[in-house]
Amino acid sequence: MRRASTSFVGPLGSAIYHLRADAATVAALAGLDWTTRFRRVCLDPVRGVVVLVVPSHLHERLTRLFDEIADGAAGALDRASTKLGSVRLRGEGEPAGTGMEPDCSFYVGERAHAYLEAMAESERAADAFLAENGPDLVVEVEITRADEGKIARYGDMGVRECWQVHGERGEGALRTDFLALRRGAAPRPLEVSEVLPALTPSDVRRAVEGLRTSGRLSERIDTVERIVRRRRQLSGGRPPSAEA
Repeated sequence: MRRASTSFVGPLGSAIYHLRADAATVAALAGLDWTTRFRRVCLDPVRGVVVLVVPSHLHERLTRLFDEIADGAAGALDRASTKLGSVRLRGEGEPAGTGMEPDCSFYVGERAHAYLEAMAESERAADAFLAENGPDLVVEVEITRADEGKIARYGDMGVRECWQVHGERGEGALRTDFLALRRGAAPRPLEVSEVLPALTPSDVRRAVEGLRTSGRLSERIDTVERIVRRRRQLSGGRPPSAEA
């Protein structure tokens, strides 16, 4: 049964449609093919929420940049990483077709190796691994009040860390928060990433600024690697300050 719906423009210019409904209605809506009209879909029966997003050009540009930053930082830190993109994530026992789609998601380290091994076995094995093991890192580029509770839900699905991006249509206002997640607990702010040690929110901001002006892929990779090397030198192996 439908309760209430709203539509609005997000802080980065995306068109966002928000519906509150009971769990049965959300499960029924999951049977429809939303991907023909919407690039991001959240069908959460636990919170009774459906959020459909038509991302703006800026939203998509920032998503690509953060995808490169996280993957490049993992490489600079000699950590295996596997990009999962905007894969649909859902909790154990939740109806098929429901779930939430982060803008970017990654396995890093041991889980990256384990996921690749599952992929080599079969697509079914990879799907089973994903259902049992949330990504190590997810990125949410355009978070709104309509998404309240979404980050904590990621924690309940086993996601270890979320980068939450705030900004207006001008990229100069960009801010990123790092949040540690775990099941049954509120998100905890981080000064430095636990998934990609030595990286801070201020480093991510510098990387975004650098990648916006980089052309070739080799230049973009080098931009991220330089930032990671600088941070490791500044921290000297100690947990770095977020303002350094």
